Amino acid sequence: MKFKDYYATLGVPRTATQDEIKKAYRKLARKFHPDVSKEPDAEARFKEVGEAYNVLNEPETRAAYDKVGRDRENGQDFQPPPNWDANFEFKGSGTETGGSAEFSDFFEALFGGRAGHRRAQQQTRRAHGQDHHAKVEIDLEDAYHGAQRSISLRVPVVDANGQVTTKERTLDIHIPKGIREGQHLRLSGQGDPGFGNGPDGDLYLEIVFRPHPHYRVDGRDVYFDLPVAPWEAALGRSISSPTPDGSVHLTIPPGSTAGRKLRLKGKGIPGTPPGDLYAVLVISLPPANSESAKEAYKAMEKAFDFNPRVHLEG
Repeated sequence: MKFKDYYATLGVPRTATQDEIKKAYRKLARKFHPDVSKEPDAEARFKEVGEAYNVLNEPETRAAYDKVGRDRENGQDFQPPPNWDANFEFKGSGTETGGSAEFSDFFEALFGGRAGHRRAQQQTRRAHGQDHHAKVEIDLEDAYHGAQRSISLRVPVVDANGQVTTKERTLDIHIPKGIREGQHLRLSGQGDPGFGNGPDGDLYLEIVFRPHPHYRVDGRDVYFDLPVAPWEAALGRSISSPTPDGSVHLTIPPGSTAGRKLRLKGKGIPGTPPGDLYAVLVISLPPANSESAKEAYKAMEKAFDFNPRVHLEG
């Protein structure tokens, strides 16, 4: 996927005000409208201009785009970093799904169905204030035990000069035990103010786990690599291993091979039912960094008639 410079598409600098972006869009939309334009690529250009405006016209999507697009050039290879939009506050509940054929893969990778939902919100006038949503990262251990945390969200605003900036607001939240990645926490009344005497909108927080140096999560199941010595794998051994919920004793069966999964039932993320914890065996070799260690490896070579690549032979 290639990075799209939406500012270049509209022919404006990154410092452009919201009014300058709107004027540039209107000019280009008239120029490339398929019903009036004589340009051979008018329809494609019209869609590109509309996509760029869809992002840059809204303060929250513009601020997020500016963050991920900093120091990137048009046309260079691009892949959104994991959770690149964490702690950015957007309009909408964040539960809407589905993209649109009118937008590029680049747009969908960054913003998904947000634009279509935003247009629907703008066309619906009701007393209830508009909901907001944000993605927040938590530690895996918080899902095991529950926690009270303070989070800081970046809220895009347009200043007196028409520039998009961000302000920060801090919220205290309760993370319930057993929460899964992708679930939403609802903070009542933390969205936009209501109209008239209507209730304020809500803020929905989508939960994602921070990358962990040891554990991988799949639903409620948790995986980790467990290093074992060759003789432990071959002969079997009872060992102690740390887990997100404290140390446990594991039995390595004799004859275990690399990649074998040892299941600890119910030791994954709590729930009804709870997930499982899987220890994936990794064979760790002692270093041959001394004469005695080298001699031990030579003795092992002589003791075994073993070719680990026999399965590759025809």
